[in-house]
Amino acid sequence: MSTILTIPKLEMSMTEGTLASWEVADGATVKEGDVIYILETDKTAREIEAPASGTLVQKAAADETYECGTEIGEIV
Repeated sequence: MSTILTIPKLEMSMTEGTLASWEVADGATVKEGDVIYILETDKTAREIEAPASGTLVQKAAADETYECGTEIGEIV
């Protein structure tokens, strides 16, 4: 079973976020709790951790802005 990764809504007024960088390479193995990407908002930058263990499949480019809820990857 896979886990879909989306841009989280970190603040009530947040509508989009910038995927500043992937901290784990596409196709790499991750463990639950590993930092997998950096998300920037207009107020802060935050490390986002893997919600599950498995292989990371990136589906979005770094240094791009996406609406909250947009699928950016998955852990399979």
